[in-house]
Amino acid sequence: MWMKLSDIKVGEEARVTDIRVNGDIKRRLYDIGLIPGTIIKAVMQSPFGEPIAYNIRGSIIAIRKEDTSKILVEVL
Repeated sequence: MWMKLSDIKVGEEARVTDIRVNGDIKRRLYDIGLIPGTIIKAVMQSPFGEPIAYNIRGSIIAIRKEDTSKILVEVL
C-alpha cells in the first residue's frame, strides 16, 4: 500500500517509491540518499509533531511535514 512519508508512524519502515518535489529540496533529498528504492524508518517525532527524524541509510535526518507529504512510500 502506498502512502505519504508524513503518514508513517514512529517505528515504521517504508520504501520510497516516488519523490514529488522540485528544485533545491529535491536535490537536497537526493544528496542525503533519499531516492526511489531507499528504505527509510521514522525514529523520532518532535514534541509539536514536526519535524520527524528518519533513519536514511544509517544517518538520522529531520524532515519537515511540508516536504514529507510529497514523498510517496510503500510501508514494509
